[in-house]
Amino acid sequence: MDQLKQIESFVSVATRGSLSAAAREAGVTPAVIGRRLDALESRLGVKLALRTTRRITLTFEGSAFLEDCQRILNDLANAEASVSLGGIKPSGHLRLTAPAGFGRRHVAPLVMRYLQDNPEVTCTLELSDRMVDLVNEGFDCAIRIGELPDSSLVSVRLAENRRMVVASRDYLERHGTPQKPEDLLAHNCLCLAQQRGWQFTGEDGTQRLVRVSGNLECNDGAVLHDWTLAGLGLAWRSLWEVGEDLRSGRLVPVLEKWAAAPLGIYAVFPQRRHLALRMRLLLDHFRATYSEPDYWGRPEAGA
Repeated sequence: MDQLKQIESFVSVATRGSLSAAAREAGVTPAVIGRRLDALESRLGVKLALRTTRRITLTFEGSAFLEDCQRILNDLANAEASVSLGGIKPSGHLRLTAPAGFGRRHVAPLVMRYLQDNPEVTCTLELSDRMVDLVNEGFDCAIRIGELPDSSLVSVRLAENRRMVVASRDYLERHGTPQKPEDLLAHNCLCLAQQRGWQFTGEDGTQRLVRVSGNLECNDGAVLHDWTLAGLGLAWRSLWEVGEDLRSGRLVPVLEKWAAAPLGIYAVFPQRRHLALRMRLLLDHFRATYSEPDYWGRPEAGA
């Protein structure tokens, strides 16, 4: 604290030109400002300013040090402003994009509640499974699931996305329940179009890739979900999609001792510095909601 006051006093004296002017600004006596400068010069071991009764003249070292101090104090002020709510209300417009299925269930409802709590914020939400170009299309943030490619974009992990094999009770009663990944070869597996296989990790870390097959495939996960609920086969789905089905018993997890490596759910930005308050508070809202213990299985989570 003493060091910061010394630097603040030095900058004030240098920019105002006198001890008395700096003292009036700080609400202290000129003697206090003088002692702070003496302590700063003693600590640094250099003379920063030549003082007379009429004027302050910076030395060469003092001029160079002044530029660095002004930059440091400015950065400190910006850092405090960026994290301090201080009665400031979020306002302005947000442009967001998210995958269609996940966005309908787990982004749009949260955005709606956020806007209700922050009426001075407006939002455009684009739900699309295409890879949006944030910079050239002018988006503030994209919600993305899975491993992110190396890029100049900045990401913040919001939650973990668990994946599992699920089936309806009706299907399992008719066809039996697989006990190990290889058993899937004898089952009707509902796959995404061009999906190469289902990757499992055992409790002992053993990796298994099973090239499953079935009589139905689709490029839309929502359709696979519907087919699974209808008892047409087993499917490899994310917890965000089937959490409520598992809670209600409409679907049953299969091969629970085997799991896929969890994927991340991320917020991605063109850059990290100086995120607007409206964006930072929305991120906090996402993370707080997703981290609630029962969120992914609640009926309202999929509403």
